[in-house]
Amino acid sequence: MTLRTTGSGSLRGRLLLAPMFGLQLRLSLGLVRTSMMVQCWEHVPFFVAPLKAIVSMSAILPKRFVRGRFTVALSLAAVLLTRNEEIHLERVLLLLRKLGARVYVVDSYSSDRTVEIAQKLGAAILQNRFVNYSKQFQWALDNHQITEDWILRIDADEVLEDDLIDEIKNRLPRLPRSTVGINLKRKHVFMGRWVRYGGRYPLVLLRIWRNGYGRIEDRWMDEHMIVCGGDTVTFSGGFADHNLNDLTFFIEKHNQYATREALDALNQRLHLFPRDHARLGSPASRQAALKRWVKETIYNRIPFTVSAFAYFIWRYLFQLGFLDGKTGLIYHFLQGFWYRFLVGAKILELESAVAGMSSKDDICRELSKLTGRELVQPSARAPLAGTS
Repeated sequence: MTLRTTGSGSLRGRLLLAPMFGLQLRLSLGLVRTSMMVQCWEHVPFFVAPLKAIVSMSAILPKRFVRGRFTVALSLAAVLLTRNEEIHLERVLLLLRKLGARVYVVDSYSSDRTVEIAQKLGAAILQNRFVNYSKQFQWALDNHQITEDWILRIDADEVLEDDLIDEIKNRLPRLPRSTVGINLKRKHVFMGRWVRYGGRYPLVLLRIWRNGYGRIEDRWMDEHMIVCGGDTVTFSGGFADHNLNDLTFFIEKHNQYATREALDALNQRLHLFPRDHARLGSPASRQAALKRWVKETIYNRIPFTVSAFAYFIWRYLFQLGFLDGKTGLIYHFLQGFWYRFLVGAKILELESAVAGMSSKDDICRELSKLTGRELVQPSARAPLAGTS
């Protein structure tokens, strides 16, 4: 091809060649700048070498690009206990997948599709015979090979709402090393409605902690997570207990809870086996510590025929439980009166059955026979990080 450089063609030639010359000039200048930067970088003083190493290493750090900025990748494990939870399991596992958590399940030999669903959705599964929630959960922590930086305790019937998922993703990787625990504000959904009043919201529970800094209390009922070696913070995103089973299931479940709580109360009175006296006040949830202190030092010393009714009145009238409507009346009556009355009745029944016994071993054997619960000595706890 021949380009004309005179006459009217000269202008057209210059117009055609200008972009090419401009591109060549820009490339040349870019190579010169790059060469100068490389030469300067190779001759930086020795005391700038650490900065050079940091810059070089930043390219391989686990990061992702979101909305124009880099964020550190989330390292979170979710520990889940199951028994016949096919109605809830897919819902919670899909939410945990959205969160980006690795899921570790301990199943108590379910007879439904629980294990199949967990396997299909990629959870790591172990099976173990169930004694009580506390021992089963600690067994999960001790036997699953959890390598993630943070651990989330979640039940199959609980729900992480979108704002909490975003909050965990954005805030958790940026927390300082001094923070070792995260409290969540849980709401309760009963018969499809959120129970807002009667002291039921928010229930502040420690549910996320740094790997190696937490354990669960060894108790038959009302067990909480214990952390040490740092501080806790509270996230505000939505977190709900939303069980999809019917009212019959609710009553049967609380009947089992009542047995466990009666055993815990009897152990408090008779000192049958060692009791976990871990302090909840700090850095764990102070709300849980206050409720436990009131229950164990005041409520449990009042005759249950009085305390159960007084507690219902307190919740339903003074804590505005009546504002929850007809569904709220059902919930507050069953959970705030019937359940508390049932616990007291079971304590009376069990106390009467062992009244003539003096040997702690004989009492434990009799209670095991009556309740179907295996009263075993608490297992040794592994030391937490930051403790001697």
